[in-house]
Amino acid sequence: MKQRLSAQARRDKAARDLAFAKSPARRAKKAHAQREARANPSAAAGKDFDHKRGRFVSVKSNRGNEGEGTKKEGKSNYQYKYYK
Repeated sequence: MKQRLSAQARRDKAARDLAFAKSPARRAKKAHAQREARANPSAAAGKDFDHKRGRFVSVKSNRGNEGEGTKKEGKSNYQYKYYK
């Protein structure tokens, strides 16, 4: 469901989202997921790369942190040192 935001709130959110997407850790994760997908396209089909588990999982499982939500998830849970 789309969020109902005022014009100012929508602009502020877009700026925050862009800043997060361009952070060094986020860019490293995106590049790594793309490398993994290119290396094994059949495993990546329709799935997201989970940097905590180190494999491709369903979008639902990855975005929802296996039903636990994302508040508990932190940088210390990632297997790869260059994300911390």
